[in-house]
Amino acid sequence: MVAPIPRDTINSQATVHAASAVVMVPPIDFKFNVETSADNEFQKSLALSDTEIRTKALSEFYGMVELLRSHGVNVTVMDYSSEQGETPDAVFPNNWFSTSANGDIYLFPMACENRRRELRPEALLSALQESGFKPAKVHRLGDLEAPEAFLESTGVMIMDHVNSTVYAALSVRCDRDLLQQYVNQAGVKEVIYFDTHMSSGSPVYHTNVMMAVGEGFAVICDEIIEEFERRRVLNSLQKTKDVVSISEEQMGQFCGNILELQNSKGERLIAMSLSAYNAFTLEQKRVLRKHGKLVPIDVSTIETIGGGSVRCMLGENFLPR
Repeated sequence: MVAPIPRDTINSQATVHAASAVVMVPPIDFKFNVETSADNEFQKSLALSDTEIRTKALSEFYGMVELLRSHGVNVTVMDYSSEQGETPDAVFPNNWFSTSANGDIYLFPMACENRRRELRPEALLSALQESGFKPAKVHRLGDLEAPEAFLESTGVMIMDHVNSTVYAALSVRCDRDLLQQYVNQAGVKEVIYFDTHMSSGSPVYHTNVMMAVGEGFAVICDEIIEEFERRRVLNSLQKTKDVVSISEEQMGQFCGNILELQNSKGERLIAMSLSAYNAFTLEQKRVLRKHGKLVPIDVSTIETIGGGSVRCMLGENFLPR
């Protein structure tokens, strides 16, 4: 049974904690991105031609669009050309923009040069308006064209919408000063940042591969957080969430890269890759099912080559209609 969101949450945009609409970008230029592989240990190359890779990726993408729509999620497909240069990771739009229920759109500086080409605010606004949404104001964080510091949106900032809190693993892609600037500008009440160390010794490149926060649950690979910071993060989450701890191996199967959504009936869904679904234990899935219907999606080509999964492919759309 799908868990419904309380009626007062559905009727008040200000208290919506899970998006009922998303923006997705088709992987028309998709391939192994050498630039991002410098700090993304989740990327793996496959013995396929670029044409074969893109054919598989596009099939997975449109399969995901159809599946989400069949579950009652509003999907805006933002399609754009490669006239400004190839964008191999454009299928992961959550790294360069975010939206809010008051109509604000935030644009964020990206670490890799070829990912900065993904920022298409005009195309984004056009796609949203054509889908019946009303953007109010566009905010730019830092220097988008030639940044010296980076903050890759909801890739590095995990939003707890219920408690107005942001969780962030610091890295090259998550600058502390820009993080604080966003928190101040967006009116977020609290920010909890921390350092991570994977078994390789490197920090996790994006927070959203190690943790996800929903209205009543959180999934987190807490074993890669330093012990004194780990207690602080877990104590904060456990106040209002059912916390599911995942191992580093499960993180590698993208169990942390999941997203709570709501459909047109106000029912909660938890979107995840088929890899993540298969890697969760039965007990972990039991806990998650208390908070929504699990929706596994096969994006194996995209997550293997791109190093990101279902959550990375979804730009949450909280804008008013």
